[in-house]
Amino acid sequence: MNRFSIADKAAETPFRELVEQYGSPLLVLDCNVLRQRYRALQDALPGISLFYAIKSLPERSALAALAAEGANFDIATTGEIELLRSIGADPAATIHTHPIKRDRDIRDALDFGCTTFVVDNIDELAKFEAYRSSARVLLRVSFRGKEVKSDLSRKFGCDPRDVPWMLTQAAVLGIEVVGLSFHVGSQSANSEAHVEAVRACRDYFGDATLAGSEHLRILDIGGGFPADYSGHGLDLAEFCRPINEALESYPEHVRIIAEPGRVLSAPSMRSISTVIGRARRGDATWYYLDDGVYGAYSGQIFDHVQYPITVFCDAKSVSAGVLAGPTCDSIDVVLEDEQLPALEIGDLVVGAMMGAYTLASASEFNSIPKPRVVAIDAPVQDSENVSLLLAEA
Repeated sequence: MNRFSIADKAAETPFRELVEQYGSPLLVLDCNVLRQRYRALQDALPGISLFYAIKSLPERSALAALAAEGANFDIATTGEIELLRSIGADPAATIHTHPIKRDRDIRDALDFGCTTFVVDNIDELAKFEAYRSSARVLLRVSFRGKEVKSDLSRKFGCDPRDVPWMLTQAAVLGIEVVGLSFHVGSQSANSEAHVEAVRACRDYFGDATLAGSEHLRILDIGGGFPADYSGHGLDLAEFCRPINEALESYPEHVRIIAEPGRVLSAPSMRSISTVIGRARRGDATWYYLDDGVYGAYSGQIFDHVQYPITVFCDAKSVSAGVLAGPTCDSIDVVLEDEQLPALEIGDLVVGAMMGAYTLASASEFNSIPKPRVVAIDAPVQDSENVSLLLAEA
């Protein structure tokens, strides 16, 4: 799958039917793809409990589909808790992973029934002194991924050398630290960073010289499992194999959990937008869409991702073209420096791999509504729920 491709006009039909029924722009969530990705990751990480990172795609239909598969959930805000509450999710199948919390955030999570939290510094640890009888914590440790798109350990996680001191302070405060967690960053090029972190954390489990080490029984290996935006054929099982091998050294009583987001949600959604205008500017034709980087393509700005895009045209000739979004901001450009066929007003443009950090970071700049969501084979009805399968573009 390349960044840009041209398909025959006939391949536009299933997308055209959706637009005629629901309007444009659309985000089409295929819950069957989401289920398949969840099962594939389960197979690649056998014995590991998967806690879906809601922030990647906070859509009720997606959450309900995953809950039906037996997924757990990684929550970070009260808003995400309310989403889970709305689908009747089991609070016992959640962890609260935001390392920095207000007292109100802790109380909201406890009221929901979530009892496991993440901390990464002494101030956050101290916040749990008042809740030590009802909450337990994981200590997040910083391991910097060298080949990641987003280095989350730059913002969160304590220095590995501070782990013994933090465990001692927790013991003094009477707070139970039940495990360690880490997140090496987003879109890891390989699993080396995961493996290094797994091996580094192993030393703390069962170390009788550490205060509170006898309570350590959970290792959270975070997320960062990549999605294949380039279409080169990512082998998920091969990516996870070194992680599984590194985890073999852990005692049997240690529960291993993970926080996948993008790897599940990205392939599950496609966008459909419509050409609403065109103009010749310099040496290129500009085609204006009803969706752009303030909408579903927001991930191009915030997530540093280039989404695969397909247009539908039977013409063979191409020329310099630009796909631009609908807002009045000049930064709102989806695709440029590309050879495009001659498009007409009303033609459709389809983006693939649009599930992760697209709808989540979209805005309503210029008072333009976010794209409507249509869910295929969803267990709950959200915006829309249709039972059909889209032909591959």
